[in-house]
Amino acid sequence: MDFNVIELDELINRCLSEDIGTGDLTTNSIVPGDAVANGFIVAKEAGVVAGLPVAEMVFRRLDPAIVFRAGAPDGQRVARGALLAEVCGKARAVLTGERLALNFIQRLSGIATQTARLVEMVAGEKACIVDTRKTTPGLRMLEKYAVRVGGGRNHRFGLYDAVLIKDNHIKLAGGIGVAVASARRYIPHTARIEVEAEDLAGVQEALDARVDIIMLDNMSPAEMGKAVTLVAGRALLEASGGITIENIRAVAAAGVDLISVGAITHSAPSLDISLDVGEVKSFSLR
Repeated sequence: MDFNVIELDELINRCLSEDIGTGDLTTNSIVPGDAVANGFIVAKEAGVVAGLPVAEMVFRRLDPAIVFRAGAPDGQRVARGALLAEVCGKARAVLTGERLALNFIQRLSGIATQTARLVEMVAGEKACIVDTRKTTPGLRMLEKYAVRVGGGRNHRFGLYDAVLIKDNHIKLAGGIGVAVASARRYIPHTARIEVEAEDLAGVQEALDARVDIIMLDNMSPAEMGKAVTLVAGRALLEASGGITIENIRAVAAAGVDLISVGAITHSAPSLDISLDVGEVKSFSLR
């Protein structure tokens, strides 16, 4: 997993503390401390799996000696009924970590599945599917990871790694040109500048200001096509706002470079995944 392991450690510790508190009353009162269990993580519906390494880290926090065998790498498509992983170790650790581990896998697999669906829908066009900052507070690192697992790309991670001048910035600055000039004086030369444009006049202003990326905000595919012609490769073009399953193919066909979709993180349904303690005869992914 290509993200900050230290940050992930801290996140898992916080989440476990939130869930366990002073102890798992149910498990600790019923399950003997020396009991050992096998848990089987199973997909209840088809999708793209993501988050299994995170789940493994959850269980290892509770039992460092636990054995976690993944049956699929993150990013693999799995069928309903697929056995995703087996976890073997102290029964208390398996049961106590079950919910948090599943929460991570379900959430991240849902995002990866939704992303992969949109990536498939624009196949053959040059446009890439990218995410936004519309993520669950505290989970951005993992949710953006799931987007990559699903075949998408990441937009800026936060407010600190790129300039995105939107309508409110433009209003307060007094225009696109003024806003871009002010940003250029402030930021390091290595940072990119993106400007939101609501019409072709805005696109021209952004071009005149020599920005790196122009966001075409809530434009129709026909308007986007005109913007592509106007820009003629002098800046990257990002389609944003009002992107749906019904129109995403037409948006991609307009010739834009990027299509940002907030819904792949803020509205992706979690994949239905369960953990069962018991015997499983098959370890087939199909």
